[in-house]
Amino acid sequence: MNKPGKIGFVSLGCPKALVDSERILTQLKLDGYALTNSYDGADLVVVNTCGFIDSAKAESLAAIGEALHANGRVIVTGCLGAQAETIREAHPNVLHISGPQQYEAVVAAVHEHVPLTATPDPRIDLVPAQGIKLTPRHYAYLKISEGCNHHCSFCIIPSMRGKLVSRPLSEIMGEAERLVAAGVRELLVISQDTSAYGSDLKTRTSFWQGRPLHASFAGLCAALGELGVWVRLHYVYPYPHVDDVLPLMADGKILPYLDIPFQHGSPRILKLMRRPAAAENTLERIRRWREVCPELVLRSTFIVGFPGETDADFRTLLDFLSAAELDRVGCFQYSPVAGAAANRLPDPVPAAIMQARYAEFMIVQQAISRRRLQRQVGRRLSVLIDRLEDQAAVGRSYADAPEIDGLVYVKPKTRLAPGELVEVTIDSSDDYDLHGRID
Repeated sequence: MNKPGKIGFVSLGCPKALVDSERILTQLKLDGYALTNSYDGADLVVVNTCGFIDSAKAESLAAIGEALHANGRVIVTGCLGAQAETIREAHPNVLHISGPQQYEAVVAAVHEHVPLTATPDPRIDLVPAQGIKLTPRHYAYLKISEGCNHHCSFCIIPSMRGKLVSRPLSEIMGEAERLVAAGVRELLVISQDTSAYGSDLKTRTSFWQGRPLHASFAGLCAALGELGVWVRLHYVYPYPHVDDVLPLMADGKILPYLDIPFQHGSPRILKLMRRPAAAENTLERIRRWREVCPELVLRSTFIVGFPGETDADFRTLLDFLSAAELDRVGCFQYSPVAGAAANRLPDPVPAAIMQARYAEFMIVQQAISRRRLQRQVGRRLSVLIDRLEDQAAVGRSYADAPEIDGLVYVKPKTRLAPGELVEVTIDSSDDYDLHGRID
C-alpha cells in the first residue's frame, strides 16, 4: 500500500489565523494526507503567515526561510500572502502563495505538488468530528465571522480579509456542540469585530435544535450560553447593544469577561485612529456594565506613540486608564503598517519618547492590576486547569484568557489533570497572577 504524503505545518499570528490553520489541516487529513511536526521527512511544508505589523512580517519571512532551508518545498498562505511580491522578493523559490481565508487554494496547491497516491481509508484515517485542533483538548477558538467593516487608520485587515461576513448561527452552534461533545470546556469566541456579528445578515433566522435563532450578537451569546461551558468573548467593540449581553453574564450564562480593544483614551487620537464608537462615553458605559454585573472583568489593548500623540494626549490616556480600572491590559508601541492610512499622518513620535511612554503606561497599569487582584484574596474561584508544573497545577479563572492574561497557581490535595474545573481558595496575589489551594 502506498504511504500518504506527509505535510508539515507552521502556524503564525493571532487566534483567527490559528482557526484558519485548523481548517486547512482538517481538510488535508480528510483528503488522506499524513501530518508531521517535523521538517525532516515532510514532502512539503505549509507556512500560515501573519502580516499585520512589521515585526510580524519579519517573523513570517524568517519562518518561510527556515522551512525552505530545512525542507526546500514550501507553500505560503495567510495575511502576508496578500503581499506576494514581498514574499517572492525574499524567497523566490516558494512553490505557491495565497492570501488569508483561501483554504481551497492551499489544499489545491498541496494536491498539485504532493499528489495523492492512495484513497484514504476511513477505518484508519480517522478525523474527529470537531476537526483537527491546535489548542489543548479542553478549550477551543470559535470563529464567528470573517472580515471587518471598519477602516481604522492603523490597520489593513479589511484590505486583506475583506468586509464582514458572518457565519450562519446554526452553523456556529453546530460546531460549538461538536466541540463540547469532544470535551471542550471553554469556547473562546473570536472574529475581527465580534459585537458586529449578524449585522450583515440582517438578523436572518436559522434553526438550531428545532427552534429559530436570530443572527445577532445577543442571540449568539444567548445560544452559546445554553451549552453549559465557559464562553469567553474576544474583540468586542463598545457599541450600545453590547449592554444586552451583560444580564447573561450576571446570570452566569456566559463568562463576565469582555475583551475590548479601546486603543486610546484621548478623543483626538481616537478620531485620528478612526476608531468606531470613539464618541461614546466609554467610562460611563463601563460604570453601567459594572452596576449590572459587578464581577465583570475587562481586558483591553492600547497603542502609545500614535502619530500626532502629544504629551497632553498621553496624560489623557493615563487618566482614562486610572478611571477605567481595567483588569487586564496590553500595550503596544505604534508600528507603521505598509498600506495603512496612518502612515500619512504628520508629527511622528520619536522612538525614545514612545519607549518612555510605554514604560510609564505599564507602571500605571501594573499598580491597577495588583490592586484589582488583591480583591480576590480570600475568595473561592472556579479554576480551569491547563497544565501541571512541579508540585502545583496551573490554571485560569474566569478572568483569564489563555496565553494573554494571568494564571492561578494551585496547590492541590490530589493530582489534577488538564481540563479539570476545580474550586480554589485564593491565598495571595502578585502583579498579574493568583495563588491558591484546594481545601
